[in-house]
Amino acid sequence: MQIYIREDAMVKDIQEKFETVYPYLKLEFYRKPHRKGEYSSEEEKISPDTPLESIRIRNDSGWMDISYYRTAAAVEHDFSYIFGLSAQVLRKAGTLWLETTSTDSWTLEELNNAGKPPKRRAFQLPERPEDD
Repeated sequence: MQIYIREDAMVKDIQEKFETVYPYLKLEFYRKPHRKGEYSSEEEKISPDTPLESIRIRNDSGWMDISYYRTAAAVEHDFSYIFGLSAQVLRKAGTLWLETTSTDSWTLEELNNAGKPPKRRAFQLPERPEDD
């Protein structure tokens, strides 16, 4: 799966495209990159209404591969390398969003599946024993 990132795009444009494919994942962008295994600072988070041209280092349009088999680390690396954007993949955990710092080696499919709520089973009473 590829998404096209235009020069005149807003942060929310990328986020919406990504979240359409992976409803239990989220992309956040930050002013500074994070190191491997470290969390990104909330103060550095970029608003979804921010134009990409005002935050990225490289002013290129292009395709971004967000295929299900790619790892969070690879996607974050490509956002930085190709577009000069500091991205972080987050996974849904109940009502919380967790940064994938310890699961960066998981594929986007694995992370999305881990974010799905557990299936609820219908409660069933045991059958009544027959009278002897």
